[in-house]
Amino acid sequence: MNILKLVINTLLPPRCIYCGQITTSEHTLCTACFQKIRFISKPYCKVCGQPFETQSELLNKMLCPDCAHQKRITRMNRAAIFYDDFSKKALLALKFSDKPENAKLFAKWMKTAGKDIFDAGVDIIVPVPLSYQRLFTRHYNQSAVLALELSKLTGVEADVFCLKKSRHTKPQSALNAKARLKNIKNAFELKHGANINGKRVLLVDDIMTTGATLAECAKVLYKEGAASVDTLTIARTLK
Repeated sequence: MNILKLVINTLLPPRCIYCGQITTSEHTLCTACFQKIRFISKPYCKVCGQPFETQSELLNKMLCPDCAHQKRITRMNRAAIFYDDFSKKALLALKFSDKPENAKLFAKWMKTAGKDIFDAGVDIIVPVPLSYQRLFTRHYNQSAVLALELSKLTGVEADVFCLKKSRHTKPQSALNAKARLKNIKNAFELKHGANINGKRVLLVDDIMTTGATLAECAKVLYKEGAASVDTLTIARTLK
């Protein structure tokens, strides 16, 4: 098998998932592209994961102003990288351009970013679902692919059918924060027969912007008896 893989890599060498340059291994970035990725690192809010502008170890266990004044529905929110003009291309390729193999790299980043969550305990990984209409158009749910890759890396069970979208909604990206909340309200429900009672749930999606979709899913999970709900995404936008 090693010889066969060597022959294949010689004839069809692995390439950077962003720019297409030849790389030393599959499902990765070349050195130049990797250096342009902005990873999220401490210090950040211990609840929502929002990075602090001031770089001080004293902030590692602090809350951001929003979390200090209002209770979050989720236990912890974490993301691996910043959503910016550079990362956008690779993330949209996963979502819209039939590049599910990109999830292999992103899941590795998410595992590292979610260390706090996995240390606190996770019983099941659940992806944010797509409506049947959108699933038919895209052919796969990128969040489900990420959940399955994370499951392989961590050994935590993934249930990609646990949550379902009960109605079709407008794309969140085209709406402002207030409209997003209204658009996604009561759009999710637990699959008949699914049991998350008493379980610590990790909710997975690709990008976190306002967090409206993740919060709405979390409400359903808590209503159905989840002990805790954390969220983990590849990227997040800065406030």
